[in-house]
Amino acid sequence: MHIKITDDCVTCGACEAINPKIFSIETTYAKVDEKFIKGNEQDCIDAALICPVNAIWIDDISN
Repeated sequence: MHIKITDDCVTCGACEAINPKIFSIETTYAKVDEKFIKGNEQDCIDAALICPVNAIWIDDISN
């Protein structure tokens, strides 16, 4: 699974609230730490679904 945060991110913190190991809020947008994705795929999907501006894109969900 690969996750991309788009420029639409408003740093609301919703993704970080779901899993702060994967998502962290930077000054201009959220950051993804891909080493924590494996085993936490559902948290990634939940973060993408809850994002108020649809700034989290998941690519290749099978990996």
